[in-house]
Amino acid sequence: MERFYKPQSSSSGPKLIDLNKLPWDPADRIRIMDYHPDQRDVIRIQYLVNGPCQPRGHDFPKKYIGNKERRFNRTWFDKYGNWLEYSVKEDNAFCLCCYLFANHVGNQGGRDAFVEKGFNSWNKTERFALHIGDINSVHNKSLKKCEDLQNQNQSIETALHKQDDIVKRANRVRLNATINACRFCLKNSLSFRGHDESKTSICKGNFLELMDLILRHDQELPQLPKVAEEEVLKSIFKKIGDDVFALLVDESSDVSKKEQMAIVLRYVDPHGIVKERFVGVVHVKETSSLALKSAIDTFFAKYGLSTKRLRGQGYDGANNMRGEFNGLKAKILEENSSAYYIHCFAHQLQLVVVTVARKHLGVVNFFDNISILMNVVCSSCKRSTILREEEKEKVEKEIGSGILDTGTGLNQELSFIRPGDTRWNSHYKTLTRLVDMFPSIIKVLEYVKDECNNTSSQNQAISMLNFLSSFESVFYLHLMLKILGYTDSLSQALQRKDQDILEAVKLVETAKGKLQKFRESGFERLLKNIHLFCGKHDIEILKMDANYVNERAKRQRFNITTQHHYKFDCFNTVVDMEIQEFGDRFSEINTELLKNMTAYIPYDSFSKFDEAKLMRLCEFYPYDFDNGEKIALEHQLDLYIDNVRKDERFANLKGIGDLARVMVETRKHISFPLVYRLLKLTLVLPVATATVERCFSAMKIVKTNLRNRIGEDFLNACVICTVEKEALESVTNEVVIDRFQKMKSRRGQL
Repeated sequence: MERFYKPQSSSSGPKLIDLNKLPWDPADRIRIMDYHPDQRDVIRIQYLVNGPCQPRGHDFPKKYIGNKERRFNRTWFDKYGNWLEYSVKEDNAFCLCCYLFANHVGNQGGRDAFVEKGFNSWNKTERFALHIGDINSVHNKSLKKCEDLQNQNQSIETALHKQDDIVKRANRVRLNATINACRFCLKNSLSFRGHDESKTSICKGNFLELMDLILRHDQELPQLPKVAEEEVLKSIFKKIGDDVFALLVDESSDVSKKEQMAIVLRYVDPHGIVKERFVGVVHVKETSSLALKSAIDTFFAKYGLSTKRLRGQGYDGANNMRGEFNGLKAKILEENSSAYYIHCFAHQLQLVVVTVARKHLGVVNFFDNISILMNVVCSSCKRSTILREEEKEKVEKEIGSGILDTGTGLNQELSFIRPGDTRWNSHYKTLTRLVDMFPSIIKVLEYVKDECNNTSSQNQAISMLNFLSSFESVFYLHLMLKILGYTDSLSQALQRKDQDILEAVKLVETAKGKLQKFRESGFERLLKNIHLFCGKHDIEILKMDANYVNERAKRQRFNITTQHHYKFDCFNTVVDMEIQEFGDRFSEINTELLKNMTAYIPYDSFSKFDEAKLMRLCEFYPYDFDNGEKIALEHQLDLYIDNVRKDERFANLKGIGDLARVMVETRKHISFPLVYRLLKLTLVLPVATATVERCFSAMKIVKTNLRNRIGEDFLNACVICTVEKEALESVTNEVVIDRFQKMKSRRGQL
């Protein structure tokens, strides 16, 4: 019988296709008829949901047709928006509707050009109308089929499953409740599923506990986070439009040891306000510059973004990121010379502090002892309890004696915070707590010395008591507390999402100026505070005019006084190293690009305005200003400066961020469009990658050890909705329901 009957091979069935990874560029797609018949409608619906490939921000290349330069005009997207597509890869135009439904392609009406080969005769604009044709043309029939496919009320499956208004209303109520439950879980980074979701389970998980519904009643409910993510991204990309933006990228591994790359876009919204929006986390197999660049190109292609609209890059200092020849920075600059790179200011600030902490021997010993102190005091629950009890008694005594005031939020319980290895602003909190809790910490050490049975712990406690009772340790404690206080304030300011590059430069210069002033006249005040602290806690105060004696080598004699050692060998040396590192690390401050941007600063009635600098600034952006616009910009700048100086609404602006916002509010961005365009180029330059770091913090909450099997797409959807809560709030349930309905053919109508 096998001669006459051959069993059907399992390979004849449809192959699994990831609808989220369908080719976006028309040149990369295969023919719709090459898909399995059972999959064609699903693929067509997905393409219609995604919409035509319209990279509005792309810098369309010019080519000679005849004796004139011609190129694709982005206004054609507005005129033929429901079907016209553009291939970045081949510089050709295509028709989405005809690709989906025109099965037999001929030459009538230019269908062959718009479907298979692509149309690129940009001088023959009449071909668009010719392609559309009359009411019975292939294009219009294909367009009608697209509309019918999206209109599920006309489908046979829906007709066979008739529903009255009561059932539809009930479906809508259930879906609204489901969406609200999803919102709650996404905003609070909660898991959807429970360990035991059976009917007899006491705790079925967050989603099922929120909903009076069992997940198996509708197997498509897990698609809702993906729908919400797509609508959030849609709202973000709509605000960017075809405007310029900057790219912030960093990579980190998750709990499953998968390397994830977070992508953040910085842009100026239609209200003139700087925004940094998280748009996705992408799994990369390696962190080489080529792999990161490939992942970014794929992401840009998927959402219609173009590297030609990039006007800034912000990364950390890793070689794969900022390498001059093979780094990600260099790869992007090869394609777009106007995508200027800014090394994350917050990361550079950390390197300033780390360098001093690793180079000066006294500071190195001080922080090494702080690490040992943390291990001794906080190594057990019992010692932590003693510390809290001692601190509680101290606060009660000070309240009773009138030293401390009482009230809501005052005198909260403190803990001795362990500093992080990579976040040096956490050391500032540790030193602050050490000063505040000093007597309580001493008592814990005395307890360990007297009561502990472990000889090693007793020796460490004795060593730490000697360390804390020495004048040298108190000196370095107050010195580093002062320096870290300056850098902590600067770090907090640099991490603001709306921080602009000029304000960041000003903050860095201010911090450097404070350190310089502290070096010149701060020693005597620092010494006074040290003496007060020593007197309060019964620590021996050294005589400053006596010969200096090294506590670790008392036999060694020095021909200098104690004051000379602490002022010149310790104080001046540490502060000078800090000031020098500020100058070496923040090299961007002295670049011509940033110097020219300072002409926009609105302080003191625009006293720093310099037309020559702004004209030089526009030379850095050849893709944004042609020769005619440069001439027009010069005239606009003359009118602009006279206008804003006379306008009281521009009198008390705090920075260029406020300047852009007020220009939009007063509609001067319409009166001086070229001036506003140059201002936006200044605003999009990134300052720090703090937003990217926040995304990784959210990812660690979403994907935990208990949720380490979460899929890549679902992880991306959850993290986006968790981080971009503001954008999620702007997406209404009606929009989610509409997109959910269009994702595939459904019997149940909403």
